[in-house]
Amino acid sequence: MVYHSYLVQVQGQRQTIPPFSLDVTMCVEKRKMAIAEDVEDGGQEAVRQPLVQEETKSIHSSRERGSWMVYFSTFVAVCGSYEFGTCAGYSSPTQSAIIEDLHLSLPEFSLFGSILTFGAMIGAITSGPIGDFLGRKGAMRVATGACVAGWLAIYFAQGAAALDIGRLATGYGMGVFSYVVPIFIAEIAPKNLRGALTTLNQLMICTAVSVSFIIGNVVSWRALALIGLVPCVILTFGLFFIPESPRWLAKERRQKEFETALKKLRGEEADVSQEADEIQDYIRSLEQLPKPKLTDLFQRIYLRSVIIGVGLMVCQQFGGINGICFYVANIFESAGFSVSVGTTTYAILQVIVTGIGAILIDKAGRKPLILVSASGLVLGCILDAVAFYLKANEIAIQAVPVLTVAGVLVYIGSFSIGMGAVPWVVMSEIFPINIKGLAGSIATLTNWFGAWACSYTFNFLMAWSSYGTFLIYAAINAMAIGFVVTVVPETKGRSLEQIQAAING
Repeated sequence: MVYHSYLVQVQGQRQTIPPFSLDVTMCVEKRKMAIAEDVEDGGQEAVRQPLVQEETKSIHSSRERGSWMVYFSTFVAVCGSYEFGTCAGYSSPTQSAIIEDLHLSLPEFSLFGSILTFGAMIGAITSGPIGDFLGRKGAMRVATGACVAGWLAIYFAQGAAALDIGRLATGYGMGVFSYVVPIFIAEIAPKNLRGALTTLNQLMICTAVSVSFIIGNVVSWRALALIGLVPCVILTFGLFFIPESPRWLAKERRQKEFETALKKLRGEEADVSQEADEIQDYIRSLEQLPKPKLTDLFQRIYLRSVIIGVGLMVCQQFGGINGICFYVANIFESAGFSVSVGTTTYAILQVIVTGIGAILIDKAGRKPLILVSASGLVLGCILDAVAFYLKANEIAIQAVPVLTVAGVLVYIGSFSIGMGAVPWVVMSEIFPINIKGLAGSIATLTNWFGAWACSYTFNFLMAWSSYGTFLIYAAINAMAIGFVVTVVPETKGRSLEQIQAAING
């Protein structure tokens, strides 16, 4: 290797320095200059660094406060879901006591139990318009008022008429809650939390039903009615401390309140400009369209979202859930298995698996969960069909109880992981805000009609053919798999505006 020498001026004399010495000299000089600069700028840097750290801390603190408000708002809203569950779980543990105390006939109590569903259908029809006119918080207040009136009518009832009026009123509140709670949560939650928080709706319903079963066995039926008022009290006061849905406020052109609500949910120091612009741009594009009527929902621009929303509700209800849920004790009894052990296991499993689904929904996605769920529903139905076939033909009778319990538990576990919650989550995400009230009411009404139809026809189907009933449900759940694969999109990790634009073009 060839090295070249360099001439440099050192203390007034010219000297020849090899390249490596020159490098050392230059490095020393540069280091001296850097130290001088550091001394000069050190005070500024010492001030600048804490300021950056303080700003970062402030942003993180603001985000934490915003997240806290999202969680608190969700907690208040899902008190409506818990109220839904207390209404649904009331009649089963109180049947004997009410019939005995008020001297009701079995048909009179049957009317009391079933009229809840008709009240819910009325609530479903009116929930969308009420939510659009009064806002999401206003709709929750209406539902709370109906439930309070219903529980008080039941508590003071001295005959069948007051019981039925009270039950109808609580059913109406259920119908409104079933629409407005998931809608409200989806509209306030950031996209990375939306699935999990919306799934809490189903988790609270399951929990409340299970708690009502347990408490109903140790308190009187009138006391259980008063306990049903507790979620209403929390809702009544909690609604004063949470913001309205920013998307509803934007639709109503209440600009200042919209910005205040969004900042309250995301944190005062958070930059919400991009999210606010996205929401407002999308709403402005929808305002250019004529106000939708019922027939407009079947136009090409909205048809796909309506098919998805209504189709998922059909898959959820006509797959047999309410028939199995309402008559699970009879199923265990018919198979020769302990009713108390079976129903207790059923209730506990339902709550636990629904909680697992809430954790997974924003990680695994909506579509994989519902496909796994529907596949499990098919398996559960086939196991029960085999069990009842063996019983009907007196083959391997000793295996019937085990197969029946396994089928029911596989069914309810599979339903709870996806099919129970995901249709409500997707329904709350896919409808543009200008048709959300109308389309959401139709989807919710479809759900309640399916609940009534399934529970009403279950005993008739079982009388016709026990194993045939479960084969029908298995076929419906198999068709649900095909529907989800071909029609339902994945909505995980996308804003509501992005989802709706992609679906509706």
